[in-house]
Amino acid sequence: QGQVVESGGGLVQPGGSLRLSCVAFGLTFSTHDMGWYRRAPGKQRELVAGITTAGRPTYADAVKGRFTISRDNAKKTAYLQMNNMKLEDTAVYYCNAHPPGGPHTWGQGIQVTVSS
Repeated sequence: QGQVVESGGGLVQPGGSLRLSCVAFGLTFSTHDMGWYRRAPGKQRELVAGITTAGRPTYADAVKGRFTISRDNAKKTAYLQMNNMKLEDTAVYYCNAHPPGGPHTWGQGIQVTVSS
């Protein structure tokens, strides 16, 4: 059973930047689509960004132009670069890995707080 582990969260001021990392263990990273989700207080979990095995990214409208998802298959790591952050980006962020049409592997989540 594989797992994914997030890192890089923390506190940032509005307009600032953070980069989240997600390292995969025990799974064939290159055959998995990767995604970043978030759950804000009182809200449902939502997809923030995804990247396919071919490197094609997708983004939620709320983060387009500010966030960039990428992957490094050699390092078995996916990244989420978050720029020009807003108060409403505050949430627990989760990494997700799944082969197309296959079972999902979730990280434990990491807190990101945007506050002045």
